[in-house]
Amino acid sequence: MSSIWLSPALLKWYDSLQGGHHAACCRRDADGRGGRGTARLVASLREHRPGFRTWVTGQAAFLTDFKAQIAQRLPWALTLIATATFALLFLMTGSVLIPVKALVMNVISLGATFGALVWIFQDGHLASLLGFTAIGAIEAWVPVIVFTFAFGLSMDYEVFLLSRIKEAYDECGDTNRAVADGLQRSGRIITCAAFLIMIVFLGFAAGQTLGIKEMGLALAIAVAVDATLVRCVLVPATMTLLGWANWWAPGPLRRWHGRFGLQEAPVRPDRAADTEPRDEEDLLPAV
Repeated sequence: MSSIWLSPALLKWYDSLQGGHHAACCRRDADGRGGRGTARLVASLREHRPGFRTWVTGQAAFLTDFKAQIAQRLPWALTLIATATFALLFLMTGSVLIPVKALVMNVISLGATFGALVWIFQDGHLASLLGFTAIGAIEAWVPVIVFTFAFGLSMDYEVFLLSRIKEAYDECGDTNRAVADGLQRSGRIITCAAFLIMIVFLGFAAGQTLGIKEMGLALAIAVAVDATLVRCVLVPATMTLLGWANWWAPGPLRRWHGRFGLQEAPVRPDRAADTEPRDEEDLLPAV
């Protein structure tokens, strides 16, 4: 239920001032600054303006403007992130399929994170366990921060894993063996890094401020899902199923990658000879 109260005496007093300003007082029965009714009221006030100059302000109006700004810039931000990610992963692997797969895996990880965020905080599940009161909405800035940090961390773990897989594939030329070796080489690093960063994020989740609690728990869930289910299960399984197609690219792009790609320098023969294990007789001191 909403009502608008216009004071005739107040309007008459402001009319007497130079410039003929007017004032309007609006009262909204509480349904939360993020409620749908409040948002509809803000939109209605801005759509049906009187003949004189008016302003609509307050927390609800600020939240509406903030959401509108995010929605306006979101396609540009997503396009920039996807393009940069695709270009860098292509320069590293020489494949057009691996960057697309990485983006799809990140979408899966972020989807699981946002789903858990809505289930816990917006729907109010685990409210008594985590010590908060559900308000039927999520802080508008939380998804932006969670997306930024979660995407960056997930791509970091993706680079860890893909670099070791690509290194093993360059050595043996067998995708299945490369996936197994790459997972073995990077699995412990990814797990330890994810565990440490989860401890930090769970520290935020222990706070009393609802927005900080949402951000901390969402990021902890994102890291847990990405480092276990996605990087250690879905990515290796997908690459094993795709086989040789993982490394496919059109001819012009292959030639371009061969010239400008990000490749590790090969080990020189003299350096390789120095690092090869020698016989036990060579290690014994001369008599």
